[in-house]
Amino acid sequence: MAMSTKSREDEDEVIADINTTPLVDVMLVLLIIFLITIPVVTHTVPLSLPKETVQPLQTQPKSIEIAVNRQGDFFLGETPMDGPELLAALKRVSVQTPQPTVHVRGDQMTPYEFIGRVITLCERAGIDKVSFITQPPARGG
Repeated sequence: MAMSTKSREDEDEVIADINTTPLVDVMLVLLIIFLITIPVVTHTVPLSLPKETVQPLQTQPKSIEIAVNRQGDFFLGETPMDGPELLAALKRVSVQTPQPTVHVRGDQMTPYEFIGRVITLCERAGIDKVSFITQPPARGG
């Protein structure tokens, strides 16, 4: 019968070595899993995708801008015009396909009567789309 003669201090000694056996086991299992699944991932399925052609977008027509000042003068772009000239220009524009939009610009002090004349001329010329351009007053003014 043998007796242990170790003292109590020797039993409380901490082992500072890392046990790497479970780590190696997990790594080997992962390696085997990857070796089995890699051929499945790299296997490709042949596909025949449809051929698509790109159609160019239809360009929007230029818009026509008519400005009206406080005195009732009409301006097509930068060109001053009277009523019959503006009507003739709008009739030429109304036959274009697609028809451009007419933008009417007037400041805050322009009487509505002059804006109404432009709308009437657009209606007589056969313009379908008329819009208004508004600008906020200048800051501090």
